[in-house]
Amino acid sequence: MTLLLRSGQGVLTLLLCLVALVRLPLLAPDAPFPFGMETTALILLLIAIGALVSFLPIGRLARVSVLLVTAHLAAWLLIGGISGNEGQARLSYFLLIAASWLLGWRCISELAEIKPSSRQFTMALRLLIPAIFGAWILILWEAITRGAGIPFILLPPPSAIWDRITGSLPILAADVRQTILKAVLFGYLVGCAAGFIVAILADRVAFLRRGLLPIGNLMSALPIIGVAPIMVMWFGFDWQSKAAVVIVMTFFPMLVNTVAGLGASGSIERDLMRSYASGYWQTLCKLRLPAAMPFIFNALKINSTLALIGAIVAEFFGTPIVGMGFRISTEIGRMNVDMVWAEIAVAALIGSVFYGVVALAERATTFWHPSNRGG
Repeated sequence: MTLLLRSGQGVLTLLLCLVALVRLPLLAPDAPFPFGMETTALILLLIAIGALVSFLPIGRLARVSVLLVTAHLAAWLLIGGISGNEGQARLSYFLLIAASWLLGWRCISELAEIKPSSRQFTMALRLLIPAIFGAWILILWEAITRGAGIPFILLPPPSAIWDRITGSLPILAADVRQTILKAVLFGYLVGCAAGFIVAILADRVAFLRRGLLPIGNLMSALPIIGVAPIMVMWFGFDWQSKAAVVIVMTFFPMLVNTVAGLGASGSIERDLMRSYASGYWQTLCKLRLPAAMPFIFNALKINSTLALIGAIVAEFFGTPIVGMGFRISTEIGRMNVDMVWAEIAVAALIGSVFYGVVALAERATTFWHPSNRGG
């Protein structure tokens, strides 16, 4: 099946090259900076080499290396040639982009089938595969927006967003400091800690557990656009009101998950602890909390994204003249869409790093759990 898929992708890639060759040139005749014949020939040669590798009986690592070089070098040449020629791409240009993408797809598929021989190699593959996948999202985004001439105000290409990021570092740094380092971190820590403490109390006191959990489910359904303006009225326009929104959003997921986790330990284990004359707190610390750790970390990971969303949305309803939400709301009114996308990209990057840190802490803490074994 793998051989059939590889051969089919190779044949399809060659067919795209042949059709593109018939439909040359790549750009419209009035393009300001047309592709040279040497560049066009090099692109076709690279894609053809990558396609032919699918039929050769060579090692997987060698095939991956050739596919990696040919696919990305061809895509780099195609994107470099469209810069300054926005909206001038012809069908042959998009056919070659599609052929390069097929090579990139084949490269990812080959990487996914490699059996890692060491832990370091496993970690490298876990980073390389999503990196290539993400790179191709950006490549296709860049090629389509520039090749089709999509107006920047509707969807700017990644290169324009990167230029805005590098040209607005002081503004972005101030926004991150206001939103992330103040509102998000404080609200996240307080909300998660409060939810955890109240969950312990609810586990200890039956009427709290029966009364709080239904309220927790109700509060989790509250719309943030309703909570945020109320918190701004209560705590003012600075970061404290945004932190309050984050606390509300992170408190109940931690409460519900921790209570569920504390009930995850088996009855046999609890009976064994009682046979050793263990009290409530000994059983809690030595049995029930360790068993609840996957649930607690699940809440921490959920809250890592909720906190960021809550703080940014809360800034729409009143903030000093700084902050990621403030910047998004004001710049979209000025039609500075590239700045809006820059803020979105920075927020996505910080959120991913935040989530990754929590996930790494989970692996280090719950290494004994079946979900973390053998990986």
